[in-house]
Amino acid sequence: MTTRFLVTIGLVAAFTPALAAEGPQDAPPELTLAVTTDPATIQCRKVGTQGIDARAFLPMRRTFNDDFDEHPLSSGRWVPHYAGGAAWPEARYWGGDGSDFKRKTSANGEQQIYVDPRYAGRGTTPLGLDPFRVHDGVLSIVARRTPPELRDVLFNNDYISGILTTQGTFAQKYGYFEIRAKIPTGTAVWPAFWMLADDGGWPPEVDVMEGRGQQPGAVVMTTHWRIPATGKIEHCGFDYMVPGADASFHNYGVLWEPDRLVYFIDREPVSDIKVPIGFDDPMYMIVNLAMGSKFFLGVGFVDAATPATVAFEIDRISAYQIDMNFAGASNVR
Repeated sequence: MTTRFLVTIGLVAAFTPALAAEGPQDAPPELTLAVTTDPATIQCRKVGTQGIDARAFLPMRRTFNDDFDEHPLSSGRWVPHYAGGAAWPEARYWGGDGSDFKRKTSANGEQQIYVDPRYAGRGTTPLGLDPFRVHDGVLSIVARRTPPELRDVLFNNDYISGILTTQGTFAQKYGYFEIRAKIPTGTAVWPAFWMLADDGGWPPEVDVMEGRGQQPGAVVMTTHWRIPATGKIEHCGFDYMVPGADASFHNYGVLWEPDRLVYFIDREPVSDIKVPIGFDDPMYMIVNLAMGSKFFLGVGFVDAATPATVAFEIDRISAYQIDMNFAGASNVR
């Protein structure tokens, strides 16, 4: 048994009361999580009911929290598009031919374009389209059919929707990343909370939560990585059924430790995987509502049955850093 396991298991008695007192709707300044301790493998595995000898309580401190009491673009924490790198002109984010390149992932077969009030589509004048709504501390990312008069200027996408990322504003190596949300359903509906490397490379990718719109209650949690010797991209993950996930808020999270990734639903571990090669840089968070996919099963393409308007409701997004002396554990910027 390694020193790490001895230390964390020794915390069980000390932190059990704090863990029990923390409501899942909260993001307290300090949090303890029940984590797996038996050796993880590169082939991810589901985690069943575990005895006390296979679990430890890990203390953490909060490094990021948004309760969405104000518009997400008013705080400077969030960016409403993918980043284009140093060679991408700043003005191109906000409009002109080709500006849609950073506002959807065409390779996935997506049928939406991500907008925000500043975005001008093919033109130069902002269209004032806002997919973000805040009410009673809940953010809704709203996707709706593109108004017919705007289809041409919006590159003929079927839907307008929204994306928020913390690239350039918050990234962290190791720690716990969590969203509390309702998972919308419907044909072509594809909500997600995920992470990418801050250096702009791909993979690695951590899909903390993806919803299969055609399968109410279906939640997918997946790790993606590349094998350097062959260049082959691998992934491993699982589906979970969360009854009523579209009607009630649940927590979906991932704990990134130096030796493993542990996925959580309502702060209970449900799977883990040994950290693959290539997880070297801090990662930033992404939350979005895509419409349409040609690869992701259970989403499908936009058709007549697709809701005209659909909302991805988010109560909170939080991040924590491991409050222990692990190598690199305080790599936050």
